[in-house]
Amino acid sequence: MFNHLTLAISIFVLTYVIIMSEKINRTAIAMFGAVLLLLFNIESQEMALEHVDFNTIGLLIGMMIIVNIMKKTGIFQYIAIVSAKFVKGEPWKIIVIFSIITAASSALLDNVTTILLIVPITLVITETLGANPIPFLIPLILMANIGGTATLIGDPPNIMIGSATGLGFLDFIQNMTPITIVIFIVTLFLLKLIYKKDLNATEEQKAKIMALNEALAIKDRALLKKSLFVLFLTVFGFMFHQSFGYESATVALFGAGLLLLLSKIDPEEILLEVEWPTIFFFTALFILVGGLVEVGAIDFLAEKVLAITHGNMVMTMLLILWGAAIASAFLDNIPFVATMIPLIKSIGAMSAISITPLWWALALGACLGGNGTLVGASANVIVSGMLEKKGRRIGFLNYMKIGFPLMIISIVLSTVYLLIFYV
Repeated sequence: MFNHLTLAISIFVLTYVIIMSEKINRTAIAMFGAVLLLLFNIESQEMALEHVDFNTIGLLIGMMIIVNIMKKTGIFQYIAIVSAKFVKGEPWKIIVIFSIITAASSALLDNVTTILLIVPITLVITETLGANPIPFLIPLILMANIGGTATLIGDPPNIMIGSATGLGFLDFIQNMTPITIVIFIVTLFLLKLIYKKDLNATEEQKAKIMALNEALAIKDRALLKKSLFVLFLTVFGFMFHQSFGYESATVALFGAGLLLLLSKIDPEEILLEVEWPTIFFFTALFILVGGLVEVGAIDFLAEKVLAITHGNMVMTMLLILWGAAIASAFLDNIPFVATMIPLIKSIGAMSAISITPLWWALALGACLGGNGTLVGASANVIVSGMLEKKGRRIGFLNYMKIGFPLMIISIVLSTVYLLIFYV
């Protein structure tokens, strides 16, 4: 037993360290680490599959298929151009309206997809204005992660928490959306103070924005109508899936299957665009964490947390909130949450603590903590990479000077919210 415990922890820690170093592809090392657990008989193959949360996997695949089909219609570029023209090309107003679009889209689709769709058109707008894109893109990073915090499907940590706990779409709307809206407003106000001197445009530059033709953005009107119908149906399904007794993955996969049928697009074409490395990364993480559960490491950690907090619900909740936020600023929040889920379940099993507030603390900490640094969330890394292709760099420290203080403020607001409504 001791050898299995030592091996499981060693493989887990080494895998995480390599993932953090970004020297090796994270999916490759996670899969290799997971297979090592099988080779050393820490988990059997059947046991490993039992630890994989197929509801999370199914929900991710379903939403990826829906978004990849919608992307072909040009609707996201259309919305961006119409919005920029609506505010007459005023730089700060563009940031405000793009922030609203980004946050809302991140809540209903997911933040990574939203960033992939909104950043290219934002770069077109900034080039047209002759403006530095960084004051436009940093708010989008922040708002993608804030918006993704609001719903079950907005950010992978929420998907994982919802799937593991049975908390549904409406539960997340009721418990996460109110504080997310407050954080959105406060963050936007602070961003205006930070960037007010950097946002100027001449009348000639604004006229170029007004000359953009949004009608050219829509590539397939028939597909757009079908996509919007299926998206509406899917969101409706998410809202009432618990009442009907369905898992959220069933709703997402139904929407994906229906849109594949209606669109008549070759499924192979769409399935090639699904982020399979992300899917296999999740699968491997579930197996890695499952290894720790099997050898008793998670129960041991739960005992230590309870020893620190003396079984006090408030202390445990705040420890999880702030621990998740600081950890998620520097680590990938997906593996962190994968580890925390069985830990919180063990805390619930070992004590009389009501663990429902702990799930909201974990979701807020993990999702909002991603705003702290440039490597804190997938959306941040993607924007940085897209900007580098354009010959510009945000810079780790330059981003952190803005992102980290705003993240801390969001966690302070979350602390107040949790203390008022759950204690």
